[in-house]
Amino acid sequence: MSFTASDIKKLRAETGAGVVDCKQALTEAEGDYSQAKEIVMARGLARAEKKASRQAREGVIASYVHANSKVASMVELLCETDFVARNGEFCALAHDLAMQVTAMNPESLSDLLAQDFIKNPSASVENTIKQLSGKIGEKISLARFVRYQLGVE
Repeated sequence: MSFTASDIKKLRAETGAGVVDCKQALTEAEGDYSQAKEIVMARGLARAEKKASRQAREGVIASYVHANSKVASMVELLCETDFVARNGEFCALAHDLAMQVTAMNPESLSDLLAQDFIKNPSASVENTIKQLSGKIGEKISLARFVRYQLGVE
């Protein structure tokens, strides 16, 4: 099975991988788009695992207040450089994680990491963080979170 430049472009848009990585994955998958996407994602997770021992001392604190103004949360998402801390995708993930905490009320960090990600239930929170880490090329880790609910101590 063959593939076209538009297949490479589509795979790149969906995964954030480089053109060469997308082309290699499509070649390896013999043009099977879904298999190529899995290959790209697996390689991104492998890259994230290699970075696990690095220090992550930069990052952002993101917050989310529910529309009823009775539940809110804050998360601390860390990365290696302040450049990545200002990256739009990184900041969006931090905000989405704060929303996750507000909506799902996890009891611990490990509980939160094991949950299905609310914006993509086919992936866990932990895998979502690893996917962005592999895409960006830096270690990303969720350090801590807090959730507030009106009238609950």
